Amino acid sequence: MAKRKSTARAAAKGAAQKKSPPRKPAAKSTARKTIKSARATAAPRPARPKQRVAISHHRDEDFRADGLRAYAHYRDLGIADASGGLARAHVIRLLGPCNPEEVSKLHYHDVEFQMVYVLRGWVKTYMEGVGETMMQRGSSWTQPPRIRHMILDYSDDVELLEVILPADFKTVELTA
Repeated sequence: MAKRKSTARAAAKGAAQKKSPPRKPAAKSTARKTIKSARATAAPRPARPKQRVAISHHRDEDFRADGLRAYAHYRDLGIADASGGLARAHVIRLLGPCNPEEVSKLHYHDVEFQMVYVLRGWVKTYMEGVGETMMQRGSSWTQPPRIRHMILDYSDDVELLEVILPADFKTVELTA
């Protein structure tokens, strides 16, 4: 009985194939050609500095008062050296209590990319076009190049992770 079923199926399949009109060959995709031509016309990528692995383990003694702001201690994560100056990453501890006269200065950074992540505590910021925003543990934000911004207030225990490209950049303080 099993042979009859398989023979019947084969016959039905053959009949269905005979009844179907012949298939046209599928049109060839131009996606590969487009990629090849785009690659050929794209400007060559600029030479990047040689990069190496950077490993940084938390140690309180690595926080230094040698950064941009006097009211902050910075723990460099070794990214600037490891990336040949392509990027910088550091953990920032803002020293409390917050003194708005010292902290709240409108400024911008001449960078290509800047991202901040709140590791601990909270910070209240102002960014041009956004206004005042309360950032707390787990909050993150990017600051587009040259966006005017300032810190308005922060908790005594705030720690921030900041990633900036390039590693060396200019900060411009603005007068109100």
